[in-house]
Amino acid sequence: AALDSAPYCFCMPWFVYIAQAHTGRYYVGITTTPQERIQEHNAGIGSRFAMQQGPFTLVYVSQPFSDKSSARVREAQMKGWSRLKKENLIRGEWK
Repeated sequence: AALDSAPYCFCMPWFVYIAQAHTGRYYVGITTTPQERIQEHNAGIGSRFAMQQGPFTLVYVSQPFSDKSSARVREAQMKGWSRLKKENLIRGEWK
């Protein structure tokens, strides 16, 4: 009975990712499945930017976030970063 009343979630972790377009531009997004999301972008499924700038290569995946909201906060933060700061993160020189 204790298990029935306890909040339990089979939630998938969320990730913030950076993809690099063939033009060299970076795209920051969130997903539960980074590799699959890149495949979707490359198939033309997703944001207008992705459709215009693709194909993409996945260059960074964050540590997992327990919920979408937390991943969104980090995504918004990273979208505000300079190109240099994103490149430092990709190289592992920034957290």
